[in-house]
Amino acid sequence: MILTKFIESTYVTEMRKITSHLYEHGWDERNGGNVSLRLTEDEVKDFEDVHEVKRNIPIDFDAVELKGTYFLVTGTGRYFKNVYDFPERDTGLVKIAADGKSADLLWGFNDGGQPTSEFPAHLMTHIKRLGIDPSQRVVMHCHPTNLVAMTFTVPLVEKTLSRILWKMQAESIVVFPEGIGIIPYMTPGTNDIGEATAEKMADYRLVVWPHHGIFGTGDSIDEAFGLIETAEKAAMIYTTIQSQGGKFLAEITDKDLENLAKRFSIHPNPDFLTGDSLVK
Repeated sequence: MILTKFIESTYVTEMRKITSHLYEHGWDERNGGNVSLRLTEDEVKDFEDVHEVKRNIPIDFDAVELKGTYFLVTGTGRYFKNVYDFPERDTGLVKIAADGKSADLLWGFNDGGQPTSEFPAHLMTHIKRLGIDPSQRVVMHCHPTNLVAMTFTVPLVEKTLSRILWKMQAESIVVFPEGIGIIPYMTPGTNDIGEATAEKMADYRLVVWPHHGIFGTGDSIDEAFGLIETAEKAAMIYTTIQSQGGKFLAEITDKDLENLAKRFSIHPNPDFLTGDSLVK
């Protein structure tokens, strides 16, 4: 077998593409946002340049439950608009060390960089979601404009926000039938916000950080991005309606939601299936 370099892998290619898409959508301005992709031993073993530890990076969190796990992760302070051209500088492949309190850098961050400041929050979320879904692979944090705007104008109640987004388009209840979780406003880059997010991830794959952004998860980059993209499209429809006067003359009804669930064999959050109408 001819060994290739990790930069030529599909994983780096996916990371380059998704960070570009996130930036182009306007969801990751400047150095906002971060992505981590879990990889297996089999997926990295055949690359010739990932078998030597470049340096060890401390982690402000005990990730011993993930010891030996590989993550391709975006770097702290890095602009997503640059990742496509400089993946070996702005992303890195790390392996969680046996003590769980550090990570061995195997590839990337070649200018001395390190993982995103939200890496502990990512690891907490990976741990929680892996306990629910063994195929969990991706954590994605970004700042979708219309979803963030809604956190200033819509009550920060999971049922209220979830129902509004479900009723903006038929796809919403199909894509995120469990609804969307919400945490209180908290300072980003802290373990406290990571712990609160991970706790919500027991019930949701999307968690809103009010006045800031969203955490999305999935078994692939496409799945995590698609979750966020669908929620943001619903939020954009709602925002457009508000700009047109905000008066609802029609809506997707609760009965319509039930019919969608039957048609696509999904099991929506039963607590969110009935409630106030948007038509007054």
